[in-house]
Amino acid sequence: MKIKLRILATFITVCSLIAGCTQEKHYIRNVKDAKNAKIGITTGSTMELSAKKIFPNANIKSFDDIMDAVTALKSDKVDAVITSYLSCFNVVKMNPELKFLPEKLDNEITSVAVNKGNQEFLRSVDLIIGELKADGTISEMVKRWFKSDLTPYVEKNIPVPDKGKVLKIGVCATREPLNYIDKNGKVNGFDAELAKRIAARMNRPVEFFNMKFSALIPALKSGKIDLIISGMSSTEERKKNIDFTQPYFLNSQVLLVKDSAAQQMSTLKLKSADDLKDKKIGVLLGSVYDTYAQEHFPGATILQYKSQADEILAVKKGKIDASIYTQETLYEVMQSNNDMAFLGDPLLSIPIGMGFNQNDREYREKFNEFLSEIRKNGIYDDMYRRWITNHESSMPEIKHANTNGNFSVGIVSDTGLPFVAVRNNKLAGFDIELLERFAAYLGKDIKYQDLDFGSLIASVATNKIDMIGSPLMITPERKKKIAFSDPYYDLHGSVFALKKNIAVYGANESGELSHPVAKFFSDLKESFNSNIIQENRWELIVDGLKITIIISVLATIFGSLLGGVVCAMRMSPSSILKNTASLYITILRGTPVLVLLMLIFYVVFASVNIDPVIVSVIAFGMNFAAYVAEIYRTGIQSIDKGQTEAGIAMGFPRYKTFLFIILPQTIQRILPVYKGEFISLVKMTSIVGYIAVQDLTKASDIIRSRTFDAFFPIVMIAVLYFLISRLLMLSMEYLEKLTDRKVRTKQL
Repeated sequence: MKIKLRILATFITVCSLIAGCTQEKHYIRNVKDAKNAKIGITTGSTMELSAKKIFPNANIKSFDDIMDAVTALKSDKVDAVITSYLSCFNVVKMNPELKFLPEKLDNEITSVAVNKGNQEFLRSVDLIIGELKADGTISEMVKRWFKSDLTPYVEKNIPVPDKGKVLKIGVCATREPLNYIDKNGKVNGFDAELAKRIAARMNRPVEFFNMKFSALIPALKSGKIDLIISGMSSTEERKKNIDFTQPYFLNSQVLLVKDSAAQQMSTLKLKSADDLKDKKIGVLLGSVYDTYAQEHFPGATILQYKSQADEILAVKKGKIDASIYTQETLYEVMQSNNDMAFLGDPLLSIPIGMGFNQNDREYREKFNEFLSEIRKNGIYDDMYRRWITNHESSMPEIKHANTNGNFSVGIVSDTGLPFVAVRNNKLAGFDIELLERFAAYLGKDIKYQDLDFGSLIASVATNKIDMIGSPLMITPERKKKIAFSDPYYDLHGSVFALKKNIAVYGANESGELSHPVAKFFSDLKESFNSNIIQENRWELIVDGLKITIIISVLATIFGSLLGGVVCAMRMSPSSILKNTASLYITILRGTPVLVLLMLIFYVVFASVNIDPVIVSVIAFGMNFAAYVAEIYRTGIQSIDKGQTEAGIAMGFPRYKTFLFIILPQTIQRILPVYKGEFISLVKMTSIVGYIAVQDLTKASDIIRSRTFDAFFPIVMIAVLYFLISRLLMLSMEYLEKLTDRKVRTKQL
């Protein structure tokens, strides 16, 4: 076992060395640098024309989707990617090593697409878009969805009818924030909200069809969908086939490239907070640190986060260069994250107090009395020693009289120790003990409300809660909105970053895993968490797995039966039947499965509202039948004709001779070949995403569009396909043994 591990470690080390011995990277800093570069574009997009017009000497490479092009850019398969500003907006946020050049390549008009020949429907949609633009709705949506920070999107509930004629919307849900699959498995985003608003004003239910971008126009023309709302630009070429409404967004084409400054970050160590002047800094949304960063680092990119956990994760994943947060809280975090450290001394020190409604003097005055009392009797000093100095994490038992009712307190449960945290499913921390002792002092019980930090002040100002019980810095701005108690502690705000980016830490102190095997498994663990655990993405995999198995099994059954019919026709004495079967086999074998799939969906069933899964079963079944028909025929013809004659001579009718003498032997002979064809069918189902079926491969595409992880989702899907194929192979082998006379004889 040790030898195997050493071999694996050596292999990974050699691969790392080989990867590191490449030539110096050439970074594209302006559009002129890309004239002879390898440029990626998405298939079926307007970028194809722009690439040929602006970069005639470039090597143009087409990709199915934006995340495939981004993956190619990150792995140096291409030097740049031409995409729309809307599409790359989220890409840059999620991939700090990338940026888009400020020079615009071309302008685009983003509109809703409608099938030709339906002018009344076009006018009604156009009218709604005009109304949404006129009343400021679309402008408000733009502010909510297209933002530079990584805080969660502010979503609005758009009531849509449950009954009526369904409005079918075609989207490519791998282009966040335009369209994406959210943690609930639903299509969400700017365009998704626009679609719901249109459906609501039409008083129609809405249904989304998620498919490849290149498949949207064929789906619209064939009537499978009513509208395309997926950031599609209205061009003269497209107007020949489909109609467009008035524009709802003015877009532009930009060049997405690697950020040379970000790539060289490892050599530019941070020495002090002054080095952050042009870096990416993370702050807690609505905190004092947010204001401080805006004032003191005007040249930096400030990214706001909704929780401490999101802020820390952004630092660890390299999405930001550093972050500003409460030093006292970070001590505990750094005990379990030895790859992070403080950068210099604290930036600021500000007193904190409990927050109250400005019209509520009773609770505030009683809290000040209580605070003064525990400072005098030594309880405060004991609390300070346990929570702040010794970093303890267990709550003492505090008894309440609970004779005077209760009061509500707003907290942020993930603030972190020593102030507020959840330990053993119970709240703990300095502030929690302070609140519990205050409740005992009042003879009341506490009703905690766990809120986002940004909601605390609004909640107490509107009397949703009686007081704020999480550490809140006392500032003149906040005093205009709420009242504060006397200060009970002075918080220190510090900058923290990865050790590898801080100058005072050497390579051996950076916390990085130097051993390639250890680093590999650490990265694997992180990838598993981001691709599977976060937002319950495993549910997408499970749903895709079910669809893949359903299509595979049903297509095999249908194809086997149809193949039997074709085989019978092929062996018929009738020349008409024989030639028909031969023609069927020739055509199906010569037609790519993807072409067959799209022909059946967009042409044969163009006017029929049929489930794409059923179309997939039909297409793969027909293709499977063309191959197994010949397998059947070959197997039957391999049986000596004398056995048929012997069966008839024994008094068996011809059909019984076939069923009881010829067929069992045929099955035993054809199973090895049939088995291989069956496994090929399973693997071919990976293309069903072209007709809006969410199978395993489509699930992988959706996950990659959110995480931009090029390795884990693809390998995971490959492993799942292998496991499915292996399981089905074992089942077929078991069936093969059951039909083997030698095996049955041995068992007897």
